[in-house]
Amino acid sequence: MSARFLRSAGRVVALASVALLSVAMSAQAPAKAKAAAGDNPSRWDIFAGYSYLAPRGTVNTQYANGTPVSASYDAVNVGGIASVAYYFNRYLGVQGEWDFHEWGVQSNAPSLSSPGANVGTHGNDDGFMGFGGGLVVRYPDGNITPFAHALMGTDEVNGPFFQPNKWGPALTVGGGLDYETPLFNHHLAIRLFQADYQYMHVDFGPVPYGGRANINAARLSAGIVIHAGTIEPPPPITLACSVNPTDAVFPGTPVTVTATAGSTLPKLNVLYSWSGSGASGTATTTTIDTSSLAPGSYTVKGEVKEGKPGKEGLKPGQTADCSATYAVKDFEPPTISCSANPTTIKPGESATVTSTGLSPQNRPLTYSYAATGGTISGTGTTAQYSSTGAPTGVVGITCNVADDKGHTASASTNVTIVEPPPPPAPKTQALCSISFATDKKRPTRVDNEAKACLDEVALDLQRQADAKAVVVGESTDAERAITAKQEKVAAKHKKAVVEQFAAQRGLNAKDYLVTEKGIDASRVSVATGSTDGQTVEDYLVPAGATFSSDVAGTTPVDETTVKVEVRKPLAERHPAHKKAAAAK
Repeated sequence: MSARFLRSAGRVVALASVALLSVAMSAQAPAKAKAAAGDNPSRWDIFAGYSYLAPRGTVNTQYANGTPVSASYDAVNVGGIASVAYYFNRYLGVQGEWDFHEWGVQSNAPSLSSPGANVGTHGNDDGFMGFGGGLVVRYPDGNITPFAHALMGTDEVNGPFFQPNKWGPALTVGGGLDYETPLFNHHLAIRLFQADYQYMHVDFGPVPYGGRANINAARLSAGIVIHAGTIEPPPPITLACSVNPTDAVFPGTPVTVTATAGSTLPKLNVLYSWSGSGASGTATTTTIDTSSLAPGSYTVKGEVKEGKPGKEGLKPGQTADCSATYAVKDFEPPTISCSANPTTIKPGESATVTSTGLSPQNRPLTYSYAATGGTISGTGTTAQYSSTGAPTGVVGITCNVADDKGHTASASTNVTIVEPPPPPAPKTQALCSISFATDKKRPTRVDNEAKACLDEVALDLQRQADAKAVVVGESTDAERAITAKQEKVAAKHKKAVVEQFAAQRGLNAKDYLVTEKGIDASRVSVATGSTDGQTVEDYLVPAGATFSSDVAGTTPVDETTVKVEVRKPLAERHPAHKKAAAAK
C-alpha cells in the first residue's frame, strides 16, 4: 500500500510541476495587460491540491468458520487531487479528474481466535484512488469563479481481509470556488474549496473474506489552479502609418515614415516591409530621399505580418497594411521680419533695426534698408538708424532681403521721433525768516538782525534777474485783536489811527530792499499770513512760478494804505527820552 501511495503522490507532484513550469515560461515573455478572468475566461484550467475524504460504508463478509462480520471505512486525512478542465465557451466544459486517499500498511491479519481484529480497515488504514470524467459549469465574475461538476468514473478501493484492491464504478457531484490572483499575469488562481459527494460500489468477491461495498463519501479539497489559453481568439494585428514632417517639404528634405503595429502576440515573429515612392526596407521606419523628386504628392505603403518563423501571415488576422501620403513642394522665396529698438526716440537719437530672414531652402541671403527720414546704414541682419535731420513724427523703415535665386521679400517697422518733454515748472522757494519779537517798543522796525536776512534776499534777486520776491508779514493774536479794536474806533472817527502790524512789517522789509539794497520795487510784493507770530517770511519766486499756487493762506497788501516806518533811533522817535538816551 505504501508503494502505491508513493507512486500516486509522485504523479500529482509531476503534474503540478509541469503545469507551473508551463505558466512560468509564458510569464517570462513580454505580455500585454490582461484583465481579470471574468473579462476573458481561460480555455484550460489545471488543478492540483490537497484532498480529505470522509467515506461511510461497510463490507458485509464472514470468516472461514462462517462467523459474519462487517468491515467499515473511516476518514482519510492524507490525500491528493488533480484535474484538467477544457471549456467550450465561457460557462460549459468537460473535466477529467484523478484523486487518491491512502496512508499506512495493513498488518495483523484477523484470525479465528481474534474475531474482528483488523477486519476490513481501521483508522487511517483505508485507501482509495479513482479516475472520473464529465461536465463542468462555471460562472466567471471578476476575480471570483464558482463552479459545479458531475463526473462518472471508477475508484480502486482497499478490500477486507486479504482481498486485493478492487476497482468499481464511482459517481462524483459537487462544486467549489476559485479566486484569481494577479500572479503570473493572472494565470494563477487559488481553489479556496471544492466540496464533492462521491458514491462508490466495489465487489470484493465471494465470502469468506469477500463481499460488496456501497460507499457514500464526502470529499473536501483545496489547492492551486493554472489558467491556460483564452476563450476569445486574440484580436487581429493592426498597423498605422505616420509621416514626419507632416507638412509639405522642399526637395532634399528627408521624410520619415513610421509603422506602428498593434495587437501583436509576444510569442510570434513580426516582419515589416515597405513599398511606394522612395520607400524600402524591413524596419519599423523608412527614410525617403526627396532630393530627386518633383513637386507633388506621393503615397507609401507599409505591411506587417506575424506568425511563427517562416510562417508569418499564413493565418487570418496575422497580416495588416497601412498607407501614408507626403508632399514635395517647389522652392519658395525668403521671408523677413523687421523690428526697431527703441521704437520711440528724441531728435538726434539713434535706434537699432533688426531683421530676421528665413529661406525655406537655406539659401544665402543679403539685406538692405531704407528710411523715410533720417539715415540708416547696414547690410547684415542689423542696421543703425539716426534721426539727425529728421522731423518729429513717425518714420517708416523698410527691411529688404534677397536670396541667390533672385527671390526677394520685405518688411517694415516704424520709429517715432518725439519732442523732449518740457522742463518742470519752477516752484516758489522759501528763504530766510525775520523775527520782530526782540524790540518790544518797536515791534515792526527792521533791525540789524533783520538786515542780515534781507541782504541774502537781495543777493538772490540780483543773481536771478527774472525772479521776484514776496515778503509775508505775520502778527500775533494779541496784535490782531488791537487792530480789530482800532478799526471799530476808526469806523466812527476818521482820524483814528489803525496799526496794521503784519502789513507794516512786510512793507518795512520791502522798503529796506528797495531803498538800501537798490532792488526794483516792482520785483518785491508784500502779503500777510495767518500764522501767530511777529515775523516776516521771505520767498523767492522764479520766472514761471506762481506764488499763490505754491504758498497758500496769504493775502496781498494794498501798499497805499500803509506808510513805511522810517528807520530812526529810538531817542529821535521819543523826544521826552532824549536825555535818557544821551545819558546812556
